[in-house]
Amino acid sequence: MTSDLPDMRASDAERERIAERLRDAVAEGRLDMDEFGERLDAAYKARTRGELEPLVRDLPAPDGGPAPLAAAVASGTVDYGRRIGQPATSKGAFAFWSGFGRKGTWTVARRFTAVALQGGGEIDLRDADFEDRDTVIRCFTLMGGIQVTVPPDMHVDVRGFGFMGGFGEAGSGGDPDDIAPGSPRVTVTGFALMGGVGVERKLRKTDKQRLKEARRRGRLEKGDDGGAPEVRP
Repeated sequence: MTSDLPDMRASDAERERIAERLRDAVAEGRLDMDEFGERLDAAYKARTRGELEPLVRDLPAPDGGPAPLAAAVASGTVDYGRRIGQPATSKGAFAFWSGFGRKGTWTVARRFTAVALQGGGEIDLRDADFEDRDTVIRCFTLMGGIQVTVPPDMHVDVRGFGFMGGFGEAGSGGDPDDIAPGSPRVTVTGFALMGGVGVERKLRKTDKQRLKEARRRGRLEKGDDGGAPEVRP
């Protein structure tokens, strides 16, 4: 990729090369997780080379080595085959002037309906099991909000509609190359009136810990463990 053609349309391969450099940078401790998330999201949304280049301008040139972050996450890929086909523990949620939460270890019904009337709700699928591979989550809000959190490696299709409100997806991930084998196919649909339904992709806690460990190993390999020197008696 060259900088003399900033208005040239970027290819998927060029976006992925930038993403790899960002993953290297966070694993080496050059970027924190917030910066990494913002830049990675911008990389996948970039339309031209000129939009891609500023994202890595302050980072070292690639050396062709492996991407520690990508390897760390890949080593912990979820076996979705074991998490599909479980009896549903919840088929819906309702909040009126209050809130609801579905998170941690739970099993999503093949048809899950969530309603928030002047209230709020949280649906977290990162550690959830699924009754069926094809899952539909219907979200309806009136002057309220529902947050749906999914991991970057899950197949999710957002089809809802918002009126005087919002219904949309945010966060990096979700590209075909990111989707884990056997991932459930989740459709988030519904309607938001004077409220909002947000679908956000976030790493699982285990993946965050794995990335933290990868960064620590990278510092150790460079002879810097980031802590105080050992005191011997």
